[in-house]
Amino acid sequence: MPDNLQAPDPLDVVMLVDDDAFILDVMAEMLAQIGAKQILKLDNARDALKSFAVRHPSLLICDLSMPEMDGIEFLNLLANMKYRGFVVLHSGVKPGVIRAAEHLAKANGLRVLGTFEKPIDKHALMEVLRRFAD
Repeated sequence: MPDNLQAPDPLDVVMLVDDDAFILDVMAEMLAQIGAKQILKLDNARDALKSFAVRHPSLLICDLSMPEMDGIEFLNLLANMKYRGFVVLHSGVKPGVIRAAEHLAKANGLRVLGTFEKPIDKHALMEVLRRFAD
């Protein structure tokens, strides 16, 4: 095996999915500050699914509570598509709901790096990504 093989960088292409435009802008700015190379902002899960046909994000940061298609349904569809990137969940719902969504996502084979209540703290997100890199 070559020595130069590295784990994929979760900040190569980051997809943000949240129905709140303000949260999308704040998270995109935060991710740019910590080194995200390309940031895709989508305000609904249906458009995010369409984007997966063209883009393959290395990191997905997804809200759980969205209209039309919630984050749990979206994650189930991604699991069926065999998404191999990393997932961070965030939401304003109760912590128990976030933990349940994390367990479900992991049971379906998704690689969940962490879960957060809104808003995501930049330093906490950096710590989750740093643990991945180590």
